[in-house]
Amino acid sequence: MSRHRTLTLVLALLCALTGVTGLTGPAGAASGPSAQAASRVAFAPMRLGDTGWRVRQLQSRLHQLDLHSEVVTSRFDAETRSGVATFQRRRGWRADGVVDRRTWEKIVARTTEPTSEALHNVYTPGPALLQRGDAGMWVRQVQARLKQVRWYDGRVTGRYGASTVKAVKGFQAKRRIPVTGQVDRRTLSRLTGMTRQPTKAELFNVVPTGPALDPRCATGRAMCVDKTSRSLRWVVDGVVLRTVEVRFGSDELPTREGAFAVFRKSRDHVSSLYGTSMPFAMFFSGGQAVHYSPDFAANGYAGASHGCVNVRDRVAVEWLFDQVRLGDKVIVYRS
Repeated sequence: MSRHRTLTLVLALLCALTGVTGLTGPAGAASGPSAQAASRVAFAPMRLGDTGWRVRQLQSRLHQLDLHSEVVTSRFDAETRSGVATFQRRRGWRADGVVDRRTWEKIVARTTEPTSEALHNVYTPGPALLQRGDAGMWVRQVQARLKQVRWYDGRVTGRYGASTVKAVKGFQAKRRIPVTGQVDRRTLSRLTGMTRQPTKAELFNVVPTGPALDPRCATGRAMCVDKTSRSLRWVVDGVVLRTVEVRFGSDELPTREGAFAVFRKSRDHVSSLYGTSMPFAMFFSGGQAVHYSPDFAANGYAGASHGCVNVRDRVAVEWLFDQVRLGDKVIVYRS
């Protein structure tokens, strides 16, 4: 057997063992490099800033995985990149938000071919989750959220009547959702995405009394300290639960204004700087704290603090101390 024929047989055996194709006999009708290039189908990665039909298909498939809104745009935007990165992160891959071949093939394997309606944002109504005649907390939630986006201006009643139907229809029409006046999953998802969790005040039509609350006090848990009215209001989800009189620092040692958080509590605190008693101290900015002041209780506004928020009602501040948690907001402002 010639040396050339022996080499050809060896190459053929190696090809069979390794799965390489495209190598031929001595004439080299299909050379190795060109055959390998022809065996691969080019895949252009998709990334932030890209546009086109492929991006539209990607967005529609990401929506099937709850990683993109239902609206497809053909623009690879921040929402699309976030959805891709989340998909990659869940698989322990590098979460760079770029759709390479592996990412695309996995997304395709996990989804179905998008319909023409999905790719062109043509929607059909989904099953009604809430509709006329319904009542309860879920209806309150929808009414309060519609009120946040100015589609509902009545009282939050928890009853799904004509005014709620009208508001839902307006919201749906504005966003190209099938106009039914019923809340399906698509409508609820869009409404939830555009609004925040309603406060108790919003859900039950509680109107704050007295000076206006700072908007930063409208959500969560906050000691809302108003320098103008010289009051501290303990507010939870927009509902004022307690109001106490307070005084502040002097012009030389003013109480700082802004948004803070309680970072330390000390029930029987004594100031290391001034040697004065600061019972029920709730620190929010450096050495400044909300606390009970015996001097304020005795002399009223004839004095001033060293920058702290003094409370004159011991029973009230003791109650407040037990309510407040580390991390709760402290908003100091002028109304």
